Formats: sequence, structure tokens, C-alpha cells
Amino acid sequence: MADLSTEYLGLALKNPLVPSASPLGSHLDSARRLEDAGAAALVMPSLFEELIEQQDAAATSARSSASRAATQRYEERYLEHLQALKAALDIPVIASLNGTTAGGWVSYAAALQEAGADALELNVYHIPASTREDGREVEDRYVTLLEALRPGLTVPVAMKLSPQFSALPHFARRLVESGAAGLVLFNRFYQPDIDLDTLEVAPKLELSTSEESLLRIRWIAILHGRIRCSLAITGGVHNVRDLVRSLLAGADVAQLCSALLRRGPGHLAVLLRALEQWLEEREYASVSDIRGLVSQHAATDSAAFLRANYVNVLDSYPAR
Repeated sequence: MADLSTEYLGLALKNPLVPSASPLGSHLDSARRLEDAGAAALVMPSLFEELIEQQDAAATSARSSASRAATQRYEERYLEHLQALKAALDIPVIASLNGTTAGGWVSYAAALQEAGADALELNVYHIPASTREDGREVEDRYVTLLEALRPGLTVPVAMKLSPQFSALPHFARRLVESGAAGLVLFNRFYQPDIDLDTLEVAPKLELSTSEESLLRIRWIAILHGRIRCSLAITGGVHNVRDLVRSLLAGADVAQLCSALLRRGPGHLAVLLRALEQWLEEREYASVSDIRGLVSQHAATDSAAFLRANYVNVLDSYPAR
């Protein structure tokens, strides 16, 4: 039987499958189902900076004890849910903060640690829409937030990034040097739609597809062996092929959301059986044996992940 164990953020995990932040982590019953199906750890839904600020503003405006209680309840409910998950599950629980400024995040992060979080995932969902904000300022926003949080914490912190950085390997190194224990690649920016009847901007949620994993696999492969931190892939892992490619590129874990929302928690067990079978058929003893085998650092053709194959790929498409 192949050894599926891995390590992520310094945590010893029984396998590389980690449900990412999703509605499935909002309820104890579905969280238990994820664990029963084989989840190695669980990332909680995010605690959102905007919601805290909105409730703070409402409480200040109303100046009522009821409004202040509502503000406290949002934060308290999150902490209470974290404590309930820790009591109900045997797997590590990773809390998630979603925001863009330091503000009160230092105290929130400390509270999450005190409530029992095994690690913290920091999701800086920032859209740099200003014409006066340059790329270095965008990077500095992430680094400043990480450096503000890191000194008061003993639990590891992972940074969840978008793919829209001009020099991702350099930025990744900056984050690791500033205290990031891991990187999660990549955040999915949900794109707004335009309603042609009302001529208004309409929110639109599309679940991921396997094709989206290729961008993540490319950058995991480029970073593996070049920076000293854990690497998680998130976005587009739906089947065993996506999972194995992620591990071959160098991912320590694969975070899943859309696949579980489509197929339910039981899909984890399907993936684990398929992964074990794939390893055994090829006589690999463990996940560790294949991790990074096809990373850029280890590949025979190290240029394959860069520009070298660009023209060949374009020419390979059959003309009609």
C-alpha cells in the first residue's frame, strides 16, 4: 500500500487532499463528512475584513447596544465555529483571513490562534484598480500585512496569491523572507458580468474546471525547489490526473472546492483510491517519491515551463 502522507506548513498530514474555504466548512456535519471521506486538513471559510468594518460602522452610527452586539457576534461566531471544529475533528483546522489592510488583523489573527487554529491562511484579495498604484506598492501591501501579523503568532501562515504579479518568483521569495510558511496558488477572482437587460453589473459565480489547474501547475513547477516553503495548489483540481500532475510539479497539497461542491465530500475518497492505484501501478512507494519529479528545477527540459515551447504549441493546433 502506497504511503500518501505529506507535510504542509509543518503539519504532518495523512494525504495531500485539503478542502479549501467553502460552504462545506461552515457546518459541522459537512466538515465531519469531509474528514470521514479522507480530508487531511480543513481550511475554514474566511473571516472578511469588509464585514467586520461594515458592522463596526453600523454600530457606531446606531450607537446602540444591539448594533455593537451584532458586530461582536460576527467575530465571535467565527471563533466559536473554529472551536467547535477543533472539538469535532481530528484533522488540523486552518483559519482564513480575507482582507487588504493591517488594521485589526493582528488582534484577529491572535484570537484565531488562541481559539485553536493549527495554521492561518491569509487571503489578500486586492484589485489594484488605481492608476497611481504601481506593482511594487501592490506587493508591499502583502508584505506589510504579513510582517504585521507574523511576530505575534506561533502558528504557521500561508499566503494565498493571485496569478497577476509581474515577477511572481521574486515576490514569492519576498514573502518567504518575511515569514510566510507556505504559498497557496492561486486565488480565483470572480469576474463580474453585465446584465444586458438592466445594464447593471451582476455578480456571477462559475465553478472551476480542470483546465484552470494548468496555470497553477506551471507556477508550482517553477517555484518548487527554488523557495523554502510549502506549496499548495488551489483551483482546477477535479480528478486524479489533475492531482497527480500537481504533485509531480511539486505541490505539497491540493486544495479542493469546486470538485467537492459538484460531487460532495465523498469525492475525496474516490480521489484517494485513484491516487493510491496510480502510485502502485507505477511502483512508487509514496507521494514523496513523485513530488517535484516534473518541476522545472528537476525536469530534463527545464525550459518547457517557460517560453521555449510557445511557437511549437501554436503550430501544433490542427488547421482546418
